[in-house]
Amino acid sequence: MKIKNAISNLLTYLSLIVCLSVQQYAVAQTHSSAQGKIIRIPFEASRFDTSQRKAEFLTYKGVHAMKILPVSSRQTRPILLKDFNFTNGTIEFDARPVEGNYTDEMAINFHQKDNFNFESLYLRTQEDESLQRDDAIQYTPVISSVNLWDVMTPFRGYALIHNKDWNHFKLIISGAQMLVYINSRDTPALVVSRLEGNYAAGGISFDGEAIFANLVIRPDQTEGLSPAAGFDLTNNDPNYIRSWQVSYPRKLDKGRQLTENDLPGDTVKWMPITAERRGLMNLYRKFESTELTSYPVNNRYVWLKTVVKSSAKQTIKVDFGFNKEVYVFINKRLLYEGKNEAGQRYAKNPGGRIAVTNATIEIPLNQGDNEIIIGIAAPLYGWGIMARVESLANLNIAN
Repeated sequence: MKIKNAISNLLTYLSLIVCLSVQQYAVAQTHSSAQGKIIRIPFEASRFDTSQRKAEFLTYKGVHAMKILPVSSRQTRPILLKDFNFTNGTIEFDARPVEGNYTDEMAINFHQKDNFNFESLYLRTQEDESLQRDDAIQYTPVISSVNLWDVMTPFRGYALIHNKDWNHFKLIISGAQMLVYINSRDTPALVVSRLEGNYAAGGISFDGEAIFANLVIRPDQTEGLSPAAGFDLTNNDPNYIRSWQVSYPRKLDKGRQLTENDLPGDTVKWMPITAERRGLMNLYRKFESTELTSYPVNNRYVWLKTVVKSSAKQTIKVDFGFNKEVYVFINKRLLYEGKNEAGQRYAKNPGGRIAVTNATIEIPLNQGDNEIIIGIAAPLYGWGIMARVESLANLNIAN
């Protein structure tokens, strides 16, 4: 009898251990290898915050999966992985479009401070993925709810996408840099030489009407990727105009344009602003949105000004990148006005995104000091300019 009781107690104990082990596995399977910690997180309802975006948790093709459901408005919120703070390491997962919907996006966000500030990496899908295109993959920061994709022209390109099967994502994030592999373990689909978000640590979330599975996180495993920012080749180019003065933003009523009557007077307060990498004057970095919506109503504008000194009377060419709408004045005279917005008939090459090749302006200069003032207005997405003088002959640019 004692032997039978001992065996029964042992079986009960083993059953309890197995039960606890299964429960722990369901929450998150964490183990260590020779390379470091590996965290496997199942896509289950208890692990994700669906209070602001709904999802269905199901077994799809034999694995635990999350299907993000459609929303009725253009304004979306990502689905956050609960209680996880990520800084550096490797993130891997699988994603595929929902059957019949091949025109949405599959997105992962990281370093998420809140619903309005994070780094984002996403694939743009389409029905026929046999066509090569330059916008299949995109990295962008989101700052104060504003997606800055249209000022991040270098961080997009081709990716091999399966629109009717799983796509394997692998992100290696190390300090300021990121490598992204899509359906390949050999060649990165995207190299981000410097992450552009405002935060170096934060949550992980997912977005897009897609199905996600097989999430694996390896904290601090960066495969030798340097944490230092990569080189910015424009640093070797002195022709960029990098130092400006900027005014505080003001509202521009819909349909109204800036004219000489709107030029800033003596009472306007100015502050210095310096170009970021690639010569970009990033105004949303300087003046974050207060509306906290991806589709703001208010159209804001600022004035930028600088002085170019010419030793002779001449006309110079300036390669000019901008987005939304700009008004360029030279010595208080309107010289150029233009618009550039993705999806609009007036979109400049490439695709309405900001690039120093958007336009070339011929600017007449007097001998001596010449004041360039630029008004730029934007209701949504990126907000900024780039300016590069074709030749520095007889010029002095205060950079």
